[in-house]
Amino acid sequence: MRFHFPLRIPHFAFRTLDRYAVGEWLRVFLITLLGFPILVLVIDLTDKLDQYLGRGIKPAAVALSYVFYFPELMFLILPVAVLFATVFTVGALDRHSELTAAKASGISFHRVVRPLFLAAGTAFVVGLLLGEIAPVATSRRMELLGEKAIRSTSSRYNFVYRADGGWVYAIRALELRSRELMDLMLEREGTGADYPTIVLAAERANYSDGGKVRKKVKPSHWTLHRGTLRYLAGTEPVEEYAFHFDSLHSRTLTERPVDLLAEPKAPDEMRYGELRSYIDALVRSGSNAKKLQVELALKIAIPFICLLIALFGAPLAISSPKSGAAWGVAASLATTFIVLLMFQLAKAVGAGGVLPPALAAWTPNILVGVAAFYLLRNAPT
Repeated sequence: MRFHFPLRIPHFAFRTLDRYAVGEWLRVFLITLLGFPILVLVIDLTDKLDQYLGRGIKPAAVALSYVFYFPELMFLILPVAVLFATVFTVGALDRHSELTAAKASGISFHRVVRPLFLAAGTAFVVGLLLGEIAPVATSRRMELLGEKAIRSTSSRYNFVYRADGGWVYAIRALELRSRELMDLMLEREGTGADYPTIVLAAERANYSDGGKVRKKVKPSHWTLHRGTLRYLAGTEPVEEYAFHFDSLHSRTLTERPVDLLAEPKAPDEMRYGELRSYIDALVRSGSNAKKLQVELALKIAIPFICLLIALFGAPLAISSPKSGAAWGVAASLATTFIVLLMFQLAKAVGAGGVLPPALAAWTPNILVGVAAFYLLRNAPT
């Protein structure tokens, strides 16, 4: 039985030259992606080893912490690795006359370097994966080096917890063993009569796991005791409604005691989804989250620039074909310095409110994309 498809999928056939170019690109890419972080780790370890040992950290813990440091460095080095791989691969093809032979046989420069653009797409995927792995590894590294305390207690005092839906909890004490909260206040800021501000205060609250009652599943819930529920529809006292209660089952407080016990993470320890939720909570509470919004956008912008770097590096490599490897190293280092500087400026500009955070984070990509388009348009094909 044969199946006929109404649409024909374009076929991209890999030639011998394509396989050779991709193989060389991957070789340089992996050497740079693994070699640069190792160099950074050696320099950092040499500088801080005495400090770590002086704090009583075991050598095995120090070594393991640098293993967890590796994903973060690889994420930062990724655009550099793509640039070095593209410049050196295309430069070698030009110096060894493969490009000249291809042009003589009717194959354009764009067709020769097209497999390298596809290879850069794998770097984009690797960057997205590293962006999710690096925060978890960073958190573990801080614990190993004693820079972040590992919570092993069963209580917590005088803390604020930002929940979903714009709710903010202020709690004096949490006891995990008794699953009890003391002197708590739950608040959700409103906008007016249609969406009033709600303030719920209670002396204590107890957590129940629920269970089955007469073949019905009873959900887990918190029971608040001796408190007041207030609705504030506006700023005038006449627009306030208050209710006193002896006990109340809360549908707002849905977190388990162990969730409330968890220490809040630093932004660099959060993955993309966690950081986005944290930013939403800050915005709802009226805090300035522009700096974190830039960091969130960079988690996508940095991997995506790998595609643009490949488009930029290919014509850059043949702009001075007779200069050899020295030109490739110099051009790559200079471009790397400029790109990293642009990302640092983007953070400052976005955090300061000069540009919207998302636009500030993507500005280096836009500039590199424009430069890549110009070089590709003027490259001899």
